[in-house]
Amino acid sequence: MKTVIKVLRPAIAITIVLTIVTGLIYPGIVTGLAQLLFPYQANGSMHYVNGQLVGSDLIGQEWTLPKYFHGRPSATLSDDGSKAQPYNAANSAGSNLGPTNKNLQDAIQQRTQELQKENPGVPVPVDLVTTSASGLDPDITPAGAYFQVPRIARERGLSEDVVKKLVDDNIQGRFLLIFGEPHVNVLQLNLDLDKLNS
Repeated sequence: MKTVIKVLRPAIAITIVLTIVTGLIYPGIVTGLAQLLFPYQANGSMHYVNGQLVGSDLIGQEWTLPKYFHGRPSATLSDDGSKAQPYNAANSAGSNLGPTNKNLQDAIQQRTQELQKENPGVPVPVDLVTTSASGLDPDITPAGAYFQVPRIARERGLSEDVVKKLVDDNIQGRFLLIFGEPHVNVLQLNLDLDKLNS
């Protein structure tokens, strides 16, 4: 019995110490530094217009009205996992369907056919018919934005050149010129579109 106590005592002590250090002290320091150095990002990169919350720069949202640019499809589910709930940040996930999966192929074909109705004869960019790994992607490719220009111009009563220039002005290049790909933040693009057409 003395041997068991001798072995258990340091194991319990180490568990308590590591729980305090890794469960309380370290997260507290990291949270404090994040709030001090990067408060905007640490609090969700929330975007306000005239004091009203309109979204997050890092989490996509569902745009359904035809007068707005639409983001990538989202495969996220409701919190209980029972039904589709696009851009649900509390249950972030992709579909996990592989490229040979019939359900994925059917979904992509259906989305492609819908988009081809709005812009016949133009190839549909892949990011407009496939979901991202997180299901929360706030960005689309420049090609994805340009594809939607005719619909936006028609719905807003603007020339395609004006809408295309708006897309051009919202393209963000690679980080440090080498990381990632050029992209367009859908929230910022739609906010600028509303300013243009208000």
